[in-house]
Amino acid sequence: YHYLHLVQIVPSSPAIEEHQDPGRPQGPQNFSFRFLFCAATSSSSAHTTSGASVIVAVVEGRGLARGEIGMASINLKCPELVLSQFADTGTYAKVITKIHILVPLEILMPDTSSEKGKGTKLFNLITENFPGVAFTKIQRKYFNERKGLEYIQQLCAPEFGTVLMEVQAKYYCLATAAALLKYLEFIQNSVYAAKSLKVIFKGSEQTAMIDSASATNLELVVNNRDHRSEHTLLGVLNHTKTPGGARRLRSNILEPLLDVDTINIRLDTIQELLQDEELFFGLKNAIGHFLDIDQLLSVLVQIPKLETVQVAEAKITRVIQLKHTLDLVPRLRVCMVLTNCNTALLKAYSASLEDKRFDMILEQIKTVINDDTTYLKGSLNMRTQKCYAVRPNINEFLDIARRAYTEIVDDIAGLVNQMGEKYGLPMRTSFSTARGFFIQLKLEGVVLPEGKLPSEFIKVTKYKNNYGFTTADLVKMNDRCDEALREIFHMSYVVICQLLRTIHEHIHCLYKLSDAVSMLDMLLSLANACTISDYVRPEFTDTLAIKQGRHPILERMSGQQPISNNAYISEGSNFVIITGPNMSGKSTYLKQVAMCQIMGQIGSFVPAEYASFRVADQIFTRIGVDDDFETNSSTFMLEMKEISYIIHNVSDRSLIIIDELGRGTSAEEGIGICHSVCEFLLSLQAFTLFATHFLELCQLESLYPNVENQHLEVQHTRSNDTGAESVVYTYLLKRGCSEDRNYGLRAAEMTSLPSTIIQEAKTVASKVSQQLLAKHHSDPENQRQRAVYHLATRLLQTARNSRLDPDSLRMYLKGLRKQYEALPWEVGSLPESTQNNAISLIAEETSK
Repeated sequence: YHYLHLVQIVPSSPAIEEHQDPGRPQGPQNFSFRFLFCAATSSSSAHTTSGASVIVAVVEGRGLARGEIGMASINLKCPELVLSQFADTGTYAKVITKIHILVPLEILMPDTSSEKGKGTKLFNLITENFPGVAFTKIQRKYFNERKGLEYIQQLCAPEFGTVLMEVQAKYYCLATAAALLKYLEFIQNSVYAAKSLKVIFKGSEQTAMIDSASATNLELVVNNRDHRSEHTLLGVLNHTKTPGGARRLRSNILEPLLDVDTINIRLDTIQELLQDEELFFGLKNAIGHFLDIDQLLSVLVQIPKLETVQVAEAKITRVIQLKHTLDLVPRLRVCMVLTNCNTALLKAYSASLEDKRFDMILEQIKTVINDDTTYLKGSLNMRTQKCYAVRPNINEFLDIARRAYTEIVDDIAGLVNQMGEKYGLPMRTSFSTARGFFIQLKLEGVVLPEGKLPSEFIKVTKYKNNYGFTTADLVKMNDRCDEALREIFHMSYVVICQLLRTIHEHIHCLYKLSDAVSMLDMLLSLANACTISDYVRPEFTDTLAIKQGRHPILERMSGQQPISNNAYISEGSNFVIITGPNMSGKSTYLKQVAMCQIMGQIGSFVPAEYASFRVADQIFTRIGVDDDFETNSSTFMLEMKEISYIIHNVSDRSLIIIDELGRGTSAEEGIGICHSVCEFLLSLQAFTLFATHFLELCQLESLYPNVENQHLEVQHTRSNDTGAESVVYTYLLKRGCSEDRNYGLRAAEMTSLPSTIIQEAKTVASKVSQQLLAKHHSDPENQRQRAVYHLATRLLQTARNSRLDPDSLRMYLKGLRKQYEALPWEVGSLPESTQNNAISLIAEETSK
């Protein structure tokens, strides 16, 4: 290690960074990615997400099996094969959504999916939705389910062996696995070691579905104005310390949980972390030192077909990282044991960390790797660690090569000192990844002879007062140094490979560690979000009820304190129509409710004083009024496509957010479409929030008992000096329909339109409004029927969800009856059947 004292790391500067490439992937991945891009049959990287590393294979059944989809995906940075098979509708919504969540680098499909230039419907939909992703057509014969099963039997790690029971009859996902693994073997120029791969099967029914348009509208992971901005739901909740934790959080936001027990286990864990500061900070500090375990595993379990210097260097790096990772396990273990965890999830992870294989692997590594070898940042530091990683006296030729390398480094330092003495200049030895060793000169109070550097100095770079240069002799020494390094890496690689063969059968325990670290990191991140804002633990019932809820993103934006609002949707009032002027906050309120629902379903606390949710199996949104030039779709056409998608895929357990439907066409047609869409959705038990400027839709409340009108309130003030009227937005949600009918005209008054035009518009609008109000009335009989309906649904909610003791429940129900009897009509004035139904329900529940 002594040559560290002879050289200095170059300070960061543009002139020097020009010669460095610190972001270059190390080892085989460098070659596999480059080759992968070349291998694609068609690609357009303009829209490809930076850092994408997932390859997906998709196949669809033929004939009677059309609509049955098989999918397999693998992340090149993580040795996890994910299999899926499910039945999809004619819109292929599930396939498109799943691919969007994966952010693929490349998609593989059978060549028969686009025969003779005419693609299948699925092929055309995928190519339209993912224009920036490389597509590769694979011969159909490689989509072989028998071969896929053989691959999984051969490669699946013993810990995940139960997946064979799940997939052995899933022919389409097995076929995609065969094609994907064969293709990977081709492009990566390496194979996965036997019994080394994590294989999991994911059905579509385990998580809620949020389509890509809804994820974009709600800004779940990407901000629509600035893609680099952290003003997203992921940005609000992401306080993770590891890449694995960040990936897990993103995946959960896009695919929230459906199982209430799993959600509550996570909520219990977050609650314990918030109540136990020692546990919270202890885990946070321990987790923060972990590297990307998945990426580490991906290199350790691959067997390269071609052994190069880069492959050798990458393997040595990964073993050093493995030692660093395993050194952290006792610290994490102690942290969980000392704090005496109470929740089931923390106990389970604490037990998994007691696995003896962690210590066994570490002991094996220490027999070959020096004790003080560890992972360090900086290219020179890691170069040193790799050179001297293997213990001395294990390989005689390796020791000789290291001595030769040290002598060359000493010679370089001596050469630089000689140059400094020869020219009387303060020269020093420096190092960069691209240049190797070179000379650095800082001009502070130093005058160059004849005002310039001597001619023997070549490859000169200058930044401010810093010169970087080399000489012909130094270039030759660098070449000798690189040759010695290649020898060291080659011989170290031989020793490392022998080590890996001995520990290979135990290395699968790292999957367990990866799962524990990423989950703990995500839960710590969610707990951390609670410490920044005042969040509350949600409950799960058959009602969506939020008291004083706040918009999670607006709350974090500097200088903004959002107005809090209530939200209430139940089976008895499952369709809420929201009206109000432009800029009154309708869209913000809709997004706020949807985001709180998603936060609740990933197991997070939510920004409110109280929150109860009904688990939603799908979340749909229809927001925005932009044309789409790429698909030649007008505003109205886009609206119709989105609403058609919702109608074809909605279920009774969905949450639907619709904002400003029908604005892209005439008012009459817009109202007609909105009315018919509302009537269709009213026939379902889905929870719907419907924001509109069409006040005619408010009449639905008098026709359907499960419709409720709400509006965003505005206040009008008049100036004492000028008499001019102005609007104050309160952003508060109130019951009833909006009374503001001419807010568009007020907006027009703020422009330079002539006053005569404004006045004429007001006259016409006033006449139309009078005609509308004349038609808008509510039948007393409808009001009475509505009251009975709401009473019955409240009784059912009480019976299902009440946690009151018998006496308190009896008091509540008696109060409910008094409220009903106090209404401005007699129970006796209702139809006899209605009386009997209401009274029997009240009597039955009160007697309970």
